[in-house]
Amino acid sequence: MTDADSTTPKGSAPAPGETPQTTGAPEPRRIAEFDADQPQHAMAPVGFAALLSVLGVVYGDIGTSPLYAFRSTVEVISDHHKVEPWEIMGVASLIFWTLILIVTVKYVLLIMRADHNGEGGILAIMSLAQRVTTSTRTRLVLGMVGIIGTCLFFGDGIITPAISVLSAIEGVEVSIPAAHEVVIPVAILVIISLFSVQWVGTGRVGTIFGPVMLLWFGTLGTLGVIEIMHHPHILLSLSPTYALEFVFYHGKLSFLALGAVVLCVTGAEALYADMGHFGRAPIRYAWLFFVLPMLVLNYFGQAALVIADPKALANPFFLLCPHWMQGPMVVLSTLATVIASQAGISGGFSLCRQLIQLGYMPRLRITHTNAEEEGQIYLPDFNRFLAVGAVLLVLAFRSSDALASAYGIAVTGTFICTSILAIAVFRKHFNWPAWQVGMVFGGFLLLDGTFFTANALKIPDGGWVPVMLGCVLTLMMTTWKKGRGLIIARQRQDSLPMGSFIARLPQSRTIIRVPGMAVFMTSTPDFVPPCLLHNLRHNKILHDHVLFVTVQNLDQPEAERGHRVTVEELAPDVYRVILRYGFMEMPNIPRALEELKANGVDFDALQASYFTSRELVTRSSVPRMSRWRMSIFLFMLRNSTSSMEFFRIPPDRVVELGVKVAI
Repeated sequence: MTDADSTTPKGSAPAPGETPQTTGAPEPRRIAEFDADQPQHAMAPVGFAALLSVLGVVYGDIGTSPLYAFRSTVEVISDHHKVEPWEIMGVASLIFWTLILIVTVKYVLLIMRADHNGEGGILAIMSLAQRVTTSTRTRLVLGMVGIIGTCLFFGDGIITPAISVLSAIEGVEVSIPAAHEVVIPVAILVIISLFSVQWVGTGRVGTIFGPVMLLWFGTLGTLGVIEIMHHPHILLSLSPTYALEFVFYHGKLSFLALGAVVLCVTGAEALYADMGHFGRAPIRYAWLFFVLPMLVLNYFGQAALVIADPKALANPFFLLCPHWMQGPMVVLSTLATVIASQAGISGGFSLCRQLIQLGYMPRLRITHTNAEEEGQIYLPDFNRFLAVGAVLLVLAFRSSDALASAYGIAVTGTFICTSILAIAVFRKHFNWPAWQVGMVFGGFLLLDGTFFTANALKIPDGGWVPVMLGCVLTLMMTTWKKGRGLIIARQRQDSLPMGSFIARLPQSRTIIRVPGMAVFMTSTPDFVPPCLLHNLRHNKILHDHVLFVTVQNLDQPEAERGHRVTVEELAPDVYRVILRYGFMEMPNIPRALEELKANGVDFDALQASYFTSRELVTRSSVPRMSRWRMSIFLFMLRNSTSSMEFFRIPPDRVVELGVKVAI
């Protein structure tokens, strides 16, 4: 059975279109190699509309960080002693230079150069790093780094809705202190509502995202400018000397403060991950000329306010607003946090699909919410997982300050993984000298490691949540990958080589040919699929027209133009079809097979019957997987989506045959 959750092992099968030489077997005849009707990523639009879209999708998470980042950092100091004005300026300087170094230099100027066929994100850079690496051991290590970073990203996707919505709703307490009791119920209601509307697709609600975020960032900058005009000396914090003085004077306390400073760059990974949707230029321009200035103005405005009125530390973001504006600002901030959460959820859907295509997760039900846009998808099972996780976090931590302890680990862990992968890419792909790579990305790795270590101190206070989640998800993904590999290896061991079967087919007197078109799905194109052998064993028939279809999942975002489909004639009216898909694409078997008509293959979608295998996995006499990992694998296998639904095959055209596989 073909598997979208298992990539055909490299080196274990002939190159696409080749068959092992078998005595008496006819030489396969390649008919064509072409593209199926698969949507390709359009070129990113330019101009104001593109910048507006970028604001609404890319910068939601990092744009809502002023709600809690500055306050959380200063509270680290206030818990130990009375905060002095020069310390406030030191915190403002730390935030500014963190934004410059991590977001502007590392991501916007450097990491975004490392696109993989125009795509970004940690799986894209992992794939690019593996491609330019020749050592098998190094490839495995880089793959594990990418998977760990992805699992931490999922932890970030759960925490973002919880902390963002909570911090926005907590603004009500500034105007109405008695509203404290309703913060948790309202936050849960907003979170449930957010996840409940995911099924309609981001495209239908995305039209309001850009304008809302434009208003949001404009308001951030305006409020900051007004306060800075009253206390212009805060602009001295632009000098790195204030940050250095803060670090050297406080020592261990500054190390603790760094664990909160990193909250100002949550969402930085989104700049890189969404590059395939918008292109490099709109994301860069929006950051450099609008988002970064507005964020800095607001952070400096909060710092100026706390210096002038230390009591404002209770909630400096909302106290920047005039009293009459605090109510509308709560509404606007709630909308902004919903958008920030939406961006993380949509990114999680895309990342989950990529993991399925790369073979690290079982097939899940995927709904396409837009008939024209392939990238707009909805995964109901994954959506429920995120929703339950976010609600549980709100109930467990009950405040944005408490959740900040859990947030930093996920963010900084992803930063470290990206830096490690970037070292391989810039050394091998961009041919940077070793000393240059070491100086640049070694420095970033040291900075990321410092932030990560500072947050690791908060593991007992909540940092254990993303660590535990990352460990569990990594274990499940590696277990699934290993289990699928064992099944494929066992099937190859027990199957008949395709060349031998084709050679015997004309002389066989026990096989009756019947009219019709049979499509046999197989993950091993050079071997006869188990479902065909079982069909012959029990029914003794073979259709007049036979297609052996294999889906090969590539470790790149999209299949190369002109090489998506390979068709070969193995015998008269017996064809082998190879369909190739990148990890950013969704297979559609019937649509791809329809394209065969233009290449001389008589394919009738209304008459075709699809034969697939359903593996009944058992432990072999010499098991190659421990009992507890086998239990995890079987649980994931039972809850995976059927191949017919994943490949969008009409259910009334499918014949499923059970096959026992011992691993």
